[in-house]
Amino acid sequence: MAPPTDQASSSSRSVSDNVIISLRKIIQAIDMNSKKLNKRVGLTGPQLVLLQEIARSGEVTAGEIARAVSLSQATVTGILERLEKRGLLVRQRSERDRRRIMVSITEAGQKILETGPPLMQEAFVEKFSSLQEWEQTMILSALQRLVTIMDAKAIDAAPFLSTGPVDSQTDKSGEEPPTSF
Repeated sequence: MAPPTDQASSSSRSVSDNVIISLRKIIQAIDMNSKKLNKRVGLTGPQLVLLQEIARSGEVTAGEIARAVSLSQATVTGILERLEKRGLLVRQRSERDRRRIMVSITEAGQKILETGPPLMQEAFVEKFSSLQEWEQTMILSALQRLVTIMDAKAIDAAPFLSTGPVDSQTDKSGEEPPTSF
């Protein structure tokens, strides 16, 4: 006997079970993409987002980066420290205002952006944008309702697809801890 297809097996499950299964698939897809990104270029999604923002903006402050990517300045500062240790960016005092620390991308950081894979959310945004407006609104409404049902309204989230903590700490060897659920 052939194994049940997704459609056949989903008809015997409750709607809530199918919603939970769909949520798990989304989480797993994001997690797999994050691991692939980390393995391929040695960066997390948030690190790559920050590098992209710095490259786009040129010389910029940590506060400006934080506002642009919707993260706290403390989180951005931690990520910047790790990227600086890897030689992907430099931080230096502004020539015009010595109180300001300016961040700029290095040649090594630019090379990663040129050779690295696109972020998962870039493909998502492209596909999502091709949907009709009513369908986009319906999906947004359903997801916002799920956020409410799951008591997740107070969770602060940046607009990029990544699993685990955004500001993951490195262990004593300097390696990022694995993402787990």
